[in-house]
Amino acid sequence: MGFVILTWVLDGLARIGAGLLSLFAGLGARTLFALQATWRVFAPPFYPRVFIAQALEFFYFSLPVVGLTALFTGMVLALQSYTGFERFSAEAAVPQVVALSIARELGPVLAGLMVSGRMGAAMAAELGAMRVTEQIDAISTLRVDPMRYLVAPRVLAATISLPLLVLVADVIGILGGYLVAVGQLGFDGPLFITNVMRFLTGGDFFSGLIKAAVFGYSIAVMGCYHGFTATAGAQGVGRATTSAVVSSAIAILASNFLLTALLFGIV
Repeated sequence: MGFVILTWVLDGLARIGAGLLSLFAGLGARTLFALQATWRVFAPPFYPRVFIAQALEFFYFSLPVVGLTALFTGMVLALQSYTGFERFSAEAAVPQVVALSIARELGPVLAGLMVSGRMGAAMAAELGAMRVTEQIDAISTLRVDPMRYLVAPRVLAATISLPLLVLVADVIGILGGYLVAVGQLGFDGPLFITNVMRFLTGGDFFSGLIKAAVFGYSIAVMGCYHGFTATAGAQGVGRATTSAVVSSAIAILASNFLLTALLFGIV
């Protein structure tokens, strides 16, 4: 009996150890891939056409879904803030709370999550299909670095485009809060705008834009990594797409906590 229990314990420890080794191996592989991609962003040759195409995908074609998300988020936030502050007779703070919440937190995070679901999956599927059909190998035989041609423009485009997207989303989100506050909750329109302008500073927007740049970088790195490492045909491409979205979401939420602590001097 004691031998059986010892066997179970040792088997459990072996499984835990194998899981930890796999986790750290995955983190190491992603870190090396990110470093290689970052290096190639700044090293010639450059491919401006690929960069422009990817920037359009990230910004222009992602704008409708991010804009709608920001609009309804601002509207819901105004309603929830009003019903909560009404208990403490602090309804006048709704404009400030809506603006600060969207600019600092909800705008960057929700935009990042929406873009990760759209562009992270698209990059993983596209590059994964190229990997399993050996198109990436064919690019290498033409003496073109696949990391420079396929990964670096996507990383740069995501890092630049997502802050611009978040800036537009912030404005749309505050507009959504304004529409609900003025149209449904009885706030005075000019007073709402005055309170927003008085309490919202450039630092609030700047912190959100820094977060957005990091989120965009994470989305591109995760999407490209899982696409580049896809195997086993169509099933492998599907797994790579799912893994890219999940990895991007985890990276966004984890980095959001760290950046919030650093930017606002909590640590």
